[in-house]
Amino acid sequence: MRKLYNQRYLILMSLPFVIWVILFKYVPIWGWTMAFQEYKPHRTFFEQHWVGLAHFRTLFQDPMFYEVMRNTLAMSFLSLLCGYTLPIIFALLLNELRDGLFKRFVQTVSYLPHFVSWVIVAGMFSRLLGVGGAVNEVLMSLGIVDKPVLFFAKGEYFWALVTSIDVWKEIGWNSIIFLAAIMAVDEDLYDAAAVDGAGRFRRMWHVTLPGISTVIAIMLIMSIGNLINIGFEKQFLLGNNLVKEYSEVIDLYVLNYGIKIGRYSYGTAIGIFKSVISIILLFTANRVIQRFNVEGRVL
Repeated sequence: MRKLYNQRYLILMSLPFVIWVILFKYVPIWGWTMAFQEYKPHRTFFEQHWVGLAHFRTLFQDPMFYEVMRNTLAMSFLSLLCGYTLPIIFALLLNELRDGLFKRFVQTVSYLPHFVSWVIVAGMFSRLLGVGGAVNEVLMSLGIVDKPVLFFAKGEYFWALVTSIDVWKEIGWNSIIFLAAIMAVDEDLYDAAAVDGAGRFRRMWHVTLPGISTVIAIMLIMSIGNLINIGFEKQFLLGNNLVKEYSEVIDLYVLNYGIKIGRYSYGTAIGIFKSVISIILLFTANRVIQRFNVEGRVL
């Protein structure tokens, strides 16, 4: 009790955030009961018709669900592979810049796309990659292609296209936490490595990366936990009926076949499924990473 009394000001400062988490993160879980009902908005809770696991059975019997699950996992893994590793590499290279003015310029330029709406980004790349866009004009002028490439009309291009645009938009922003972690690495370690004859790349490999390995592990756990929650903005804005087989993800499936047609219970069932998968991925990633220390040896 004495310890709580001594930390009373910290507790009071954190109290509003605890209340916010309870109100907006835990109280809405009550809405999960809709997944086990044939929910009708005009009925009270006790007037709803309970259907048990019927909506989950419908979900797993729908062939389209497996298609959107494939698209979601494919784009999620591509995003994890590129959107997680490239910011680390970018932060390492940015840290090696010695010209302070140029370094700040690169940082600012790389951060700016994060603050641009996906609506604007989608419109910009639609023009750049369109039939008469700058990219096709350059490709044809260089003789690489004979006719314009239909980037947004071929489904096999869609996953790579979305991943590339997402990396361009977020690489600078996602590198911030790694840059902050690099700033905490002891400078004496770099001096000692330089005395031993280590060049820049060897110092990055043997000093910088081990120094930020804890942050890398934490961010990896969080990224894997959110693997299935990739949203729908990119796919909704960049996709069309020609690439629907590759562009539709779980959140779009919920929107089109749940909320839009009033199947609120079905949409809630899909939300529960996503949450369960995320929890499993989170705990699995945590257990796997806990078996390795910062040097990569099994504990």
